[in-house]
Amino acid sequence: MSQPTLLIGLSAVMVAIADGEPHVLVTQRPSGEEALPFGPFDPVNHRTFDLSLRGWVLEQTGFELGYVEQLYTFGDKNRDTPEATVVGAPADARVISVGYLALTPEERPVAAKFEARWRSWYQYFPWEDHRAGRPALIDAEIAPRLKTWAAGNDRRLQRARTAFGLDGARWAENQVLERYELLYEAGLVAECARDAGLPDAGFRLGLSMASDHRRILATGAARLRGKIKYRPVVFELMPERFTLSELQRATEAILGLQLHTQNFRRALEKTGLVTGTGQMETSTGGRPAELFTYCRDPAGSFSAPGLATPRKSAD
Repeated sequence: MSQPTLLIGLSAVMVAIADGEPHVLVTQRPSGEEALPFGPFDPVNHRTFDLSLRGWVLEQTGFELGYVEQLYTFGDKNRDTPEATVVGAPADARVISVGYLALTPEERPVAAKFEARWRSWYQYFPWEDHRAGRPALIDAEIAPRLKTWAAGNDRRLQRARTAFGLDGARWAENQVLERYELLYEAGLVAECARDAGLPDAGFRLGLSMASDHRRILATGAARLRGKIKYRPVVFELMPERFTLSELQRATEAILGLQLHTQNFRRALEKTGLVTGTGQMETSTGGRPAELFTYCRDPAGSFSAPGLATPRKSAD
């Protein structure tokens, strides 16, 4: 029995904050499905995955990557069905995808010749945005369906309660991947029916993506939500100068939570991560606010703290 050809692909979760929303760059497949920028690793022309990633992202989107970190390797059997394939690959090829998280302080326009656009990640995960309170979608649509799916199975029911904060459980913002995978198992996202070769049932939660790219995006969102609390990566999403309100809104956009302003600023002051410039922001038309800048550690940010994220109220 011959062994299938093993191919390595690279997927990029590229994030920018624009208009108070966490945006990701997505491309469009010939099938019409949206996908993360994805391309094969080129071992001939690139000595590292990182260089290969930067090369084909530039080719596909015209975008030069800045901050990049590896997320996870996605290698489940049949994950490449139907569209994570590489052009010219054998029909029996198995595609292993290495996911990357890339952050940029500016959502630069994508040239018209590229089939790419920026979208809020909450269009793919509408249940994740709690900045204006708990989304009605959870209790009106998701919870009843999950409880029907979990009926008679205590383990399933407990997973649903923990993931979606049901029956008084606390919402855990970092569990983005767990929630998406639970919805997939319960048949509540379009990708589940597609991958099983079943007709679309018509009920959809969020925009679908090609292959397992929504799962990869969920992994990137969860990583970023967790990491901003212990590393200063949020500043990779900020311009050189920003107000403290802009920094808080960016943090809230990533977490999908509303934060307690006084406690956020009090904790931020103790970190020494920002310093005032003496310049004021006056373009908003409101009360002038001082502009701050990130005090980047010249030795690197590996030992620098992240941001405290005190919630404004219990969710």
